[in-house]
Amino acid sequence: MKRNIYTVLCGADRLDEASELLKGRRCGLMTSASGVDKRGVPSYVKLAEHYDLTVLFAPEHGIHSVHQAGGWGGTQIDAETGCPVYDIGGGKNPEIDKALSLCDIVVYDIADVGARFYTYIYSLTHIMTECAARNIPVLVLDRPDPISGSLDAIAGAVLDESRFSSFIGKYALPVRYSMTVGEFARYINDKKNIGCELHVLRVSGWERAAYADMTDLPWYNPSPNIPTVGCAVNYIGTCIFEATNISEGRGTTRPFDIVGAPFIDSRKLAEHMNSRGLDGVFFSRAYFTPTFSKHAGEICEGVQINITDRALYSPHKCGLHLLAAMREYSEFTWNEWGICERYGNDTLTAHGGFDVDEVVRGETEDIERFKNDIRAYLMYQ
Repeated sequence: MKRNIYTVLCGADRLDEASELLKGRRCGLMTSASGVDKRGVPSYVKLAEHYDLTVLFAPEHGIHSVHQAGGWGGTQIDAETGCPVYDIGGGKNPEIDKALSLCDIVVYDIADVGARFYTYIYSLTHIMTECAARNIPVLVLDRPDPISGSLDAIAGAVLDESRFSSFIGKYALPVRYSMTVGEFARYINDKKNIGCELHVLRVSGWERAAYADMTDLPWYNPSPNIPTVGCAVNYIGTCIFEATNISEGRGTTRPFDIVGAPFIDSRKLAEHMNSRGLDGVFFSRAYFTPTFSKHAGEICEGVQINITDRALYSPHKCGLHLLAAMREYSEFTWNEWGICERYGNDTLTAHGGFDVDEVVRGETEDIERFKNDIRAYLMYQ
């Protein structure tokens, strides 16, 4: 596969094009470590230099992405800008009135990974909702979907929003939804009648088929445990193991690329997974000792997921096959509610077992409906 063929500018690189919207207004910014231009200059620096930056909003992991999963920085003063920082999760922050009283517009600049269970997009829609109630506009500095925006790549169950809506999956999206954050914001703003005055500063030079490593953009970890594009791809399939006693590789150098536990036989598991004949991937034995999270300090065995052809590989299907294989171990346990929140419904838990091919076939109709539903909100070819 050819790499580095797209010369791309993100919204953060084109910030001067939003000057009419930003000048003369007190600016709030929701951002994290990935909120930088292609030369690595943080958006908060650019806003502070050229406009009136007055307040920062932090998603999960904090504005500098230093906290692990579920971690927040708490209300604080940012040492570099002198701005107050407020956490923005998926629920009500008791200080939201005070926070939003400090700004006339909110800017959003965070790299996402294109997975329904990644929480940043719900912090975005939360701030959009709060801003709509106060007639405060929101400007999204758009970025490419790092695992491509190909509609053919859309996969996974569409979330049963009436039963399993949560901060790791709020809306009726498939697991892999193939939209940029700007497209997502446009779609949800309309479909959920949020009523936000929404502006999106477009990406230039990107096409939907392009992965992040097919562009000239540097890779900045969107969160502490997504260190590569390949990891972001595998995350689509292996995040479900968060709701089990199987390590998803947190606390190692290959999170979401490796899965395992102390009771797994790596040779047998690798042989089993390779016998499935999954396209675009092979499985090798993995031995690892997590430094934190599940099984910290214990030697684990499992498999490493090696992607050979992203065009053929289905990380969602891979994850389901791995889950089915892990369930054969008597020591395996899962949190049924957590599985449902991540998968999107109770298909995997309702009948005591599941057939992967049958599950994937059952997702097709909803996926096709979703594709048709989002077309009017897509901004790139």
